[in-house]
Amino acid sequence: MSIESILNYKTIAVVGISDDSTRPSHFVASFLESHGYKIFPVNPKLEQWEGKICYPDLLSVPEKIDIVDIFRRSEAVPPIVDEAIAIKAKAVWMQEE
Repeated sequence: MSIESILNYKTIAVVGISDDSTRPSHFVASFLESHGYKIFPVNPKLEQWEGKICYPDLLSVPEKIDIVDIFRRSEAVPPIVDEAIAIKAKAVWMQEE
């Protein structure tokens, strides 16, 4: 699977999203949304992000997710990937620490 094919997917769950506009997760989600992607914010500590319901985990998102974009420390990644597999996401994207 190429990066170009991944970018054709339109539904993205951003795990570890922040309501702090200076954080990379906030910037990336805002950028993607402004370019036509449908964003589902995932963070158990937030109720909302930019007026959208913030979900506690991937299993709680009510729609099909194409890409799971993870903004968490590396030790938190394995259970998130397990959830991504469980929901049949097409791709998982991780950020460098």
